[in-house]
Amino acid sequence: MVFRTVVQHAKRHPGLIPQFFFIGLGMGGASLYLVRLAKGPHVTWNKTNNPEPWNKLDPTYQYKFVAIGTDYKSLKKDGPDF
Repeated sequence: MVFRTVVQHAKRHPGLIPQFFFIGLGMGGASLYLVRLAKGPHVTWNKTNNPEPWNKLDPTYQYKFVAIGTDYKSLKKDGPDF
């Protein structure tokens, strides 16, 4: 029903087509970003099997998307193993 209304408005006002396109692109990008965040190593969906998944990360694991000036291969673990 909403899609039909959008198509009808786009037919009557062709100048709205780029606006509909960029709104859809932004919503799609935001959705993909939320999915990426939800699948990260610091998120717990199942607390019975793996209650603290962040403790199993290797100290050389690059958890940031962009790490400027940080060499993760030369890092050593400073804390104890749990």
